[in-house]
Amino acid sequence: MRLNIEHKTRYAYEHQVTLSTQYLRLTPQNSVHQQIISWDLELPCEATCTQDAYGNVMHVLTLDTPHQQLDIAARGVVEILDDGEWAPDPESLLSPLVFLRSSPLTQPDGEIREFAKRYWRPEKPLASLEKLMDELLLKMPYRPGSTLVTDAATKVFAAGSGVCQDHSHVFLACCRSLGIPARYVSGYLYTENVEHVATHAWVEAWLDGSWHSFDITNNTRSTRQHLRLAVGVDYLDACPVRGMRLGGGGEDMLAVAAVLQVHAQQ
Repeated sequence: MRLNIEHKTRYAYEHQVTLSTQYLRLTPQNSVHQQIISWDLELPCEATCTQDAYGNVMHVLTLDTPHQQLDIAARGVVEILDDGEWAPDPESLLSPLVFLRSSPLTQPDGEIREFAKRYWRPEKPLASLEKLMDELLLKMPYRPGSTLVTDAATKVFAAGSGVCQDHSHVFLACCRSLGIPARYVSGYLYTENVEHVATHAWVEAWLDGSWHSFDITNNTRSTRQHLRLAVGVDYLDACPVRGMRLGGGGEDMLAVAAVLQVHAQQ
């Protein structure tokens, strides 16, 4: 499947910002799962391209002149190649054990630990996580607008609803409480439902020497319609745009993403 992606982010500030720095994880990489046909970033000035600690492509955008608006755009075409598992990157020195570490957003409490243990069968690890995914979605139905990006797994689990980010954080907390390395994945999702949010999050868990995908929000392990951008311990490590600023007062942020299938010409 070939996908065309358009992702625009705009920040509008109440007053002038004197200095801002944005960390952009908006550039996907080639893999056995996806091939980048074309990809471009449109930024207000040149950014420094580097690689973060998790191997993601990261652009650091710094504006040191006064501004009241910031526009960032990413667009490109990507071929989704297969639905296989993610093998370890042979060039990466990062051990999967790094993803056993909990963060403030993914720290489990007693209720999450008990929930995870309820469905865990050591002799059937993959089937256990599939069952855990099923039950988590039943316990936490998808409900847009019910949570904030700063809400931790314990809070959203107790509340009983959330969005893809929340489902991923709770599933990460469950996996790590069971001793299973698991990482947060940010990216895009193609769906024929135009009302569905195109930016997306899911989880990869390390079992039997490879990364296995779990899209809790859609209750599927298939990634035929997923484009992977970045990975990390939680949302803060892998979110497409994250930054800081001096001045500006209040802000309005608008993010719009569209993922369309590119059909072969007859």
